[in-house]
Amino acid sequence: MDVLQTPIEYLKGVGPSRAKLLKEELNLYTFQDLLHLFPQRHIDRSTFYKIKELPRNSSEVQIKGEIIKTQMIQQKNGKRLLATFSDGETTMELVWFRGHQWIKESLKSNIPYVIFGRLNWYANRPNMPHPEMDTLENFDKGFSKSLQAVYPSTEKLVSKGISQRVIIKMMTELLQSIKNPFVETLPEDLRSKYNLIDKHNALKNIHFPIDQNTLTAAENRLKYEELFFIQLQLLMKNLQRKQKIKGFIFGKVGKHFNNFFNEKLPFDLTEAQKRVIREIRIDTGSGQQMNRLLQGDVGSGKTIVALMVMLIAADNGFQSCLMAPTEILAKQHFQSLKSLMGDLGISIALLTGSTKKAERNELAITLESGDLNILIGTHSVIEDKVKFKNLGLAVVDEQHRFGVAQRAKLWRKNVIPPHVLVMTATPIPRTLAMSVYGDLDISIIDELPPGRIKVKTLHRFDSNRLKVFKFISDEIKKGRQIYIVYPLIKESEKMDYKDLMDGYESISRAFPPPQFQISIVHGQIPAKDKDYEMERFIKKQTQIMVATTVIEVGVNVPNASVMVIESAERFGLSQLHQLRGRVGRGNDQSYCILMSSHKLSLEAKTRLETMTSTTDGFKIAEVDLKLRGPGDLMGTQQSGVLQLKIANIIKDNNWLISARNDAFALLREDPQLKTEKNIPLRQTLAKMKAYQNIWNYIS
Repeated sequence: MDVLQTPIEYLKGVGPSRAKLLKEELNLYTFQDLLHLFPQRHIDRSTFYKIKELPRNSSEVQIKGEIIKTQMIQQKNGKRLLATFSDGETTMELVWFRGHQWIKESLKSNIPYVIFGRLNWYANRPNMPHPEMDTLENFDKGFSKSLQAVYPSTEKLVSKGISQRVIIKMMTELLQSIKNPFVETLPEDLRSKYNLIDKHNALKNIHFPIDQNTLTAAENRLKYEELFFIQLQLLMKNLQRKQKIKGFIFGKVGKHFNNFFNEKLPFDLTEAQKRVIREIRIDTGSGQQMNRLLQGDVGSGKTIVALMVMLIAADNGFQSCLMAPTEILAKQHFQSLKSLMGDLGISIALLTGSTKKAERNELAITLESGDLNILIGTHSVIEDKVKFKNLGLAVVDEQHRFGVAQRAKLWRKNVIPPHVLVMTATPIPRTLAMSVYGDLDISIIDELPPGRIKVKTLHRFDSNRLKVFKFISDEIKKGRQIYIVYPLIKESEKMDYKDLMDGYESISRAFPPPQFQISIVHGQIPAKDKDYEMERFIKKQTQIMVATTVIEVGVNVPNASVMVIESAERFGLSQLHQLRGRVGRGNDQSYCILMSSHKLSLEAKTRLETMTSTTDGFKIAEVDLKLRGPGDLMGTQQSGVLQLKIANIIKDNNWLISARNDAFALLREDPQLKTEKNIPLRQTLAKMKAYQNIWNYIS
């Protein structure tokens, strides 16, 4: 057995009870897991401060000195232990709030100590709570004179005596117990391309670096390796799927496409739309099954692209379906595609949960006979009883609302799986998309159709509410409609509901009936009533829609020109951007007004400033990624790919792009990894498959 797969309890100094804690708190089960517990940061243990020279902040410092006296202080909720510490010139206090007895007994007077910890300043005097302490003699014996690793930890571990010092001791023990050097995992040519150090030295120096240069060299090597293997797995998965899974060939562009392009297209396609159609044409003509993600901001014209691909499918004798996450959205797609196509001679139908039985039966007959070209619907289209004659293309709208299992059901609608086009209006920075959707090919529509008027975004404080109401009133007089959205935060639904109802009451007072009609939509009303209110708003029977964030992604109300977002500081950036996309769909100037209190955190300020300065979804996604990190951005659905051990998708963007390009070039040259130089890669992938605790094995 590989020595690195030894259970952690067998490491000297660990034992069963510590092993149990390490498993529970840090998911450390084997030597391998401990070895890949990479430090969060390193601290410089070569610099010593004098007390009188301490920086006036809460930085971490190291001081040599002696304990002069200790005393126990009684306080309201227990006791605290104080020790007066002197460096020979000045004194400061060390303080402990727990573990007093044990600490008091272990402290010795008139013995030189090295203390390390975070400074506190109180009444112009420094103190240090719960310092790390070492006798000077022990400190000089240790290896911590320069850069010392700081590992991830938890309160529970510290309270049970597994301190940083203990983890360092475990790591020392581990590296000493492994007799043989670590096996090299990267081919020589990749290492020399970036001047990367070998695997053995990288693992040694990440835990115990001699200086900053050896640490940087170790980090670079391990970051590149981690990102490279993730990309290699994703690309191999993609490649294998393409080899295994044959796809229908859409060999010609026929009369339906040409008639639409020449006679029905309402505006000229943007260069980005043309590029995406070309990419899809290559995919669907290659004989391999297409699995493509189409990213495009709200209003960038994804639906037109999807329609044109459906027409190519029809020209080649295939049926298409478009699956939307909600009934309202499915209806809108149906109506807009129907009006776009006019009398092209393409048959199109709608299937949702509320489709009547007689209609369903009729639809089933035309679908199975092949007389129906395009089916639009909700989850209903993937039900087992829905049978196509020859489904060649499946379009999935708003990818994040559908799981992998639902996509797989679509695959089984034909003997050869249909081509799949997945659309999303949630912009994801390209580098992140490469990591998250690495097994899908990615197309991006990164420009808006000409003539689109940008939404004006304004930030207003609550104190300006009357002016905002006056503006809303003026817009309604022009015949426009208004959204007013309240946040919904799961933990405090009662409070949110109250906020919404209070808001609704004040809006009803400011905009009284019969002159004004208001719709209200929130999570606590039945789906039927929600759809009814949405329909009223779409049909212009109400001027104002008061809602929580349940207003549907993608619902198109061209007449809505103002989006007011209440407590905008409580929303994430991508959510704010999604909501703003609900307006600006008509020919009139639209506005998004962000309401907030004066009390704003630094992060909230950044979010609101970003929203007022740009409407570019990709720029917004970049800022969002920096603020929130990749895990949050993607939700749980894809989190497996992003549990990185050492690399950071944002900071190590360049390494990610290099790793992706290298993995791509390598697989193009040697798809099976059969050449001699790629043996290390083949062996590493086999290990990763066998022991899924190595980096991120992607199943």
